[in-house]
Amino acid sequence: MNIAVTGASRGLGFEIAKKFVQEGHNVAICSRKLDEIKKAKNKLSHFKLTENQKIFAWMVDVKIEDEIRFFISEVIGCFGSIDVSINNAGIYGPFGNIENTNSQDWEQCIKTNLLGPYCFMKHVIPHMKENQYGKIINIAGGGATQPMPFISAYAASKTALVRLSESIAEEVKDYNIDVNCVSPGLLDTNMYQQVLDAGPEKVGKEFYEKITKKEKTPLSSGAELCYWLASKASDGVTGRLISAAWDDYMNPVFKTILKQDKDLYTLRRKV
Repeated sequence: MNIAVTGASRGLGFEIAKKFVQEGHNVAICSRKLDEIKKAKNKLSHFKLTENQKIFAWMVDVKIEDEIRFFISEVIGCFGSIDVSINNAGIYGPFGNIENTNSQDWEQCIKTNLLGPYCFMKHVIPHMKENQYGKIINIAGGGATQPMPFISAYAASKTALVRLSESIAEEVKDYNIDVNCVSPGLLDTNMYQQVLDAGPEKVGKEFYEKITKKEKTPLSSGAELCYWLASKASDGVTGRLISAAWDDYMNPVFKTILKQDKDLYTLRRKV
């Protein structure tokens, strides 16, 4: 398989890329900082199984559509195709009461977390349609499933990303393209450290106490779920938000359960 991962210079994105490289696949990675993505490429090269295995790295700001379009074109030129697209790049955005947040910072969060995946899907889907097959995985997180006071931009963008993914999944289902979201759990990454640095006065006492006491999910769990969603084993699973920490997706009856309940692992009004 040929894989493209955004926001892959560190954290979950790097862990996802490493998983696919370790399994022998070609992997393209990108991030906003050139020096960091070069370092990530060098690290990933140590996990290659063969000399013919390719790792492609490029500097991309997912807020800029032209950079996304160029990256996709270059990856296809290098690999011949993109079979799996993983939109991992994301930020928390501004912390604090909505009346005290900076509107430009709020907008930048929406552009990164929502418009970035939108643009990536917009430009990779025509290629996947030609191939009559593809997998798109969007990293949504817990912000999509519950209110997040004082972190409103993040919560709004991730919720919108899930609904966008559900909508696009319906658009492309006749082309054997699966579109899903992943909730990787609470991760010990730079984003977690940002919450600690902001403190309870910025992110809210309840949320701060919750995440400081909550058990962290290993980065490898999110990477394993992405690998399963990218594989043939998950064919037909689409339009869902699946948790790396809680959902038993490896259970043989998992896909059967999804067929029986079309609202399971989706954003729906509970009646």
